[in-house]
Amino acid sequence: MSNSYFQFKQFKVEQGNCAMKVTTDACIAGAWTPIAAGVKKVLDIGTGTGLLALMLAQRNADITIDAIELDTDAAEQAIANITASPWADRINIFEGDVRNYSFDGKYDLIITNPPFFNNSLLSGTDNKNLARHTLSLSYSDLFDVIDRVLSDEGTVSVLLPVNEFKIWADLTNGREWRCVEQLQVRHTPDADVKRVVGLFKRKADIPVNQQFLAINAAPGKYSDDFVVLLSEFYLNL
Repeated sequence: MSNSYFQFKQFKVEQGNCAMKVTTDACIAGAWTPIAAGVKKVLDIGTGTGLLALMLAQRNADITIDAIELDTDAAEQAIANITASPWADRINIFEGDVRNYSFDGKYDLIITNPPFFNNSLLSGTDNKNLARHTLSLSYSDLFDVIDRVLSDEGTVSVLLPVNEFKIWADLTNGREWRCVEQLQVRHTPDADVKRVVGLFKRKADIPVNQQFLAINAAPGKYSDDFVVLLSEFYLNL
């Protein structure tokens, strides 16, 4: 059974009421996603526990973050986690459907860990299905929201499994967006890539900066790159 909370160095994430718990993949996305100079307004779509919003707030004192969550229990959990954190004055949690939510202005950076699975076996838990599967938010719907609320020069960071990432990349390429940076994540240096964090921009005409990260150097031992990336967050690193 998952712990009811995950303790980081500067904040604590209660997760007992959330369908999707804190994951290593999400922590990697929160630690790696660049926050470019000039970024002031950030949107976290599908915030869940509030993890990504908290990580970005810790990394940059100059940004404010709006975070939206469809599931009521998760939204309430996120509010509690944000309220208990050092950055409650810079993170706003909204409960609602991102497809028809009226946001105030445009965002310089959007980060999202969207539903992973398009065609896979559903669980018997409705809120877990909503969090893990594209039942309530298709990739096309998500893209339409991002296109509407991201500033002209803004960037979106998306975390997905390899196959779903290809679907997302094809969708964005078809609408004249481009992936400008990728972090390909594998368990060990010799393992297949299992997750990709990608940065996308409108009409970018630059080669993709492709990076790789192995979580473990060997069974039970984090890699040096992983330690460097997560050292400001994980206890005992």
